[in-house]
Parts: sequence; C-alpha cells; structure tokens
Amino acid sequence: MGLILSQSVVVGVAVGIYDSKLWLVLDNALLNGMTYAMAAFAMQGLGYYVFKMFFQQGMDDRVRMQEGERRRHSRYRDMQHMFDQRREDLELRMQESQLDNELRWMEANPGQMPPVGGVVPNGPYSSPEHSADIKAPLELGAKKDEGKRNPDGTFKSEKG
Repeated sequence: MGLILSQSVVVGVAVGIYDSKLWLVLDNALLNGMTYAMAAFAMQGLGYYVFKMFFQQGMDDRVRMQEGERRRHSRYRDMQHMFDQRREDLELRMQESQLDNELRWMEANPGQMPPVGGVVPNGPYSSPEHSADIKAPLELGAKKDEGKRNPDGTFKSEKG
C-alpha cells in the first residue's frame, strides 16, 4: 500500500507541475503528455527503487524469520512424534515381556491361578525376593509395659 500511495503522490506532483507550467512547457499536447509521462515513470522507478532498498529488506528478514520458526516448529513436532512412537514401542515391549513371563509361569505351574495384579514372581518387573528365613516375631518392647496396661490399652493407675 505504501508503494501505491507514493506512486500516486508522484503522479499527482507531475500533473501539478504540468498544470502550473513550471517545467518544459511545449506547444504540442502530445509532446507535453509524453514528457510528463516519462517524468512520472522516472519518479515511479525512483520510488520503487527506494521502496526496495528500505522496505523490501525488512520484509525479507521477516519472511526468513517466519520460515525459520516454521521449520523449528516442524522439527519439534517431528521430534515429539518420534518420542511418542518410541514410548509406545517401549510400553508394548514391556507388556510383551510381562505377558511372556506370565505364560512361562503358567506353563511351569499348571492349574494354579496367576498372582493378583498379574505380576509374575521373578519377572523383570516383579518385586525382588530375599532368602531370609525369619519366623520368630520381632521384639519391639511391647512386653515391658504388659503388666502396666489395662485390657483396653490404657495404663493402670499406680494408686491401687
């Protein structure tokens, strides 16, 4: 819009100069028309050149920045898609491994119900087992106070 406006102003200036008879007034109307048309064309060319010099570079820079942003967003979206695919693949492999462990357990223990929650003992995602053989309860100091407590758990009074 700025270029069209500036060109319109230049043509208006050329017509004003012709009408005021300030420059190259010739006897023939055709020669006057051609002279001022050439002058208007030269002014429009100069205006176009100035526009290209000052405004086109800024517009090109903005387009280049927008293109870089679009490429960056596209790469980010592609990376997100790739990460989502990898996550889904890992989840599928994990489920497949769990199902394989469950099938192996069912083959080794026919007729038994699988453990609750689907976690097969000794599978890759099962809780670790230990070989401690502790059958006696732990002494946590509750027997010290046995004589001092009532059946409801409150302490006996020392008066009586």
